[in-house]
Amino acid sequence: MNTPAGTVIDPITTEIIRCALLQAAEDMNTTLIRSAYTPTIYEAKDCAVALLDRDHHVLGQSSGLPIFLGNLEECTRATERMYGRDVWREGDVWVLNDSYIGGTHLNDVTVYAPIHVNGELVGFAASRAHWIDMGSKDPGGSMDSTTIYQEGLRMGPLKIYEGGEPCVLTQDLIARQVRFPQPTLGDMRAQVACALTGARRLAEIVERWGTETLAAARDAIFEQTRQLERAQIAVIPDGVYEATGRLDNDGIDLGTPLHVTVRVTIDGEHMVMDVTDCADQATGPVNCGAAQTVAACRVGYKLLVSGEVPLNGGSFDPLEVVTRPGSMLAAVEPAACQYYYSHLGLVIDLVVKALAPAMPDRAAAASYGDSMIVQFTGLDPRSGKLFVSQEATVGGWGAWEHGDGETCLINNVNGSLRDMPVEVLETLFPVRVEQYAVRPDSAGPGRTRGGNGVVREYRFTADQNLSLWWERSVTPAWGLFGGEDGAAPRVTLNPGGPEARSLLKANALPVRDGDVLRCESGGGGGYGPASERATGAVAQDIRQGVLTVDHARERYTH
Repeated sequence: MNTPAGTVIDPITTEIIRCALLQAAEDMNTTLIRSAYTPTIYEAKDCAVALLDRDHHVLGQSSGLPIFLGNLEECTRATERMYGRDVWREGDVWVLNDSYIGGTHLNDVTVYAPIHVNGELVGFAASRAHWIDMGSKDPGGSMDSTTIYQEGLRMGPLKIYEGGEPCVLTQDLIARQVRFPQPTLGDMRAQVACALTGARRLAEIVERWGTETLAAARDAIFEQTRQLERAQIAVIPDGVYEATGRLDNDGIDLGTPLHVTVRVTIDGEHMVMDVTDCADQATGPVNCGAAQTVAACRVGYKLLVSGEVPLNGGSFDPLEVVTRPGSMLAAVEPAACQYYYSHLGLVIDLVVKALAPAMPDRAAAASYGDSMIVQFTGLDPRSGKLFVSQEATVGGWGAWEHGDGETCLINNVNGSLRDMPVEVLETLFPVRVEQYAVRPDSAGPGRTRGGNGVVREYRFTADQNLSLWWERSVTPAWGLFGGEDGAAPRVTLNPGGPEARSLLKANALPVRDGDVLRCESGGGGGYGPASERATGAVAQDIRQGVLTVDHARERYTH
């Protein structure tokens, strides 16, 4: 799909094709979510899709997880590097989940297919979705893994359909390695349906306008985007900006924080993000492949610099990301990668913190952190079958110059991911949610305050195992320009009882029928001195129950 010399395209046709490509990606996403077998996808929407051109550039990407921003094409590129350009055959569908290629943990599985029109390769359709189990040493995933080999089935590029027919041997291999073969293959087929939808939509666009017009529109869209991105960077004062934060620990050595420094260099219309100054790859599972660090830096860039510019193959040409192989942010085999998003959420907030002095009107204080995972596994006494319930927890976002941070919102790593509805959780799993409420006083005070975290309290209705991965106690959500930090997270097993136990990380911890787990997520940082907050705004917070009178007197005295 190359643009012939002399091909001219008008702006109206270009815009129509741009919207058609974006809608094709949304159609793919809808197909995946409506076809999925597991609530992680059809309820929580832990997935993302992209439509690519034949050279692996993004034509359209749907709403979804920002942490996959612009890196789905790494899977198609890697496949082509391994097997050559001629590997792409009509009717084939591929799968890949290798953490060192795609960057994420093994549960995030990418399914992709070449798209042919009249025998010509015109692009690719790709999706990534979380599969509930990959045969790791613990059901659903392990919070204490120390090598990739403990984390389950690891797949390089493999065909799961060939010439339109299922590869029975490959699918049987997958089914035998996981604890939930039927829903796993069901989710896989939902991703295949997603790819076929993308193939149909792109074929329709090609048939309507032709490859030459589509290529001309693509080139025009990419060039417009490059110009917009460069213009956004050019207004940032040249210089070197940096910020440092720390993860609590790696889940194994609980007393050792892990540092991350983000250094941003602005030179005219070009930006470099250097994350080489970070901890070496850890013993515990807080590592990721370099591709995912690039994606996280792109999220931070988009949050601050050009969020209003649609994503496509021209979006990140002015941005360079530098990583260090063997570090926590560019791990190599055999590093464990199960909880890769803790340090990536930190990286995103650090990008904003670093550039805040240069962009004070756009920068926001830090958010509550990453996904704050709560996972229950065991045998459901109602069915006698094994279950895995894994959900992310919402929290408070950071304030900015023009407004308070959002309260009880999913983190910016996960974007349109949803927390699990109480009704779904209680119907599917032996657990009851006894409280789900705003956590008062958790917001970081400031002229504009941070958002509040959430209190979510569970009562177990059967014996089972509990796993947790909560972060941001060492580096809680910081404030900006005199704003104060948000409250750190807090998790308590059997609160108020003689056996009360505080914990942020746990793996397969046995809990009994009747035990209670209270999870309190952190709040976002404040912006500007709290003494400058309007009295009326403080009074409204008290009326709405997000701030207590005592806390207001202590933190907002004028």
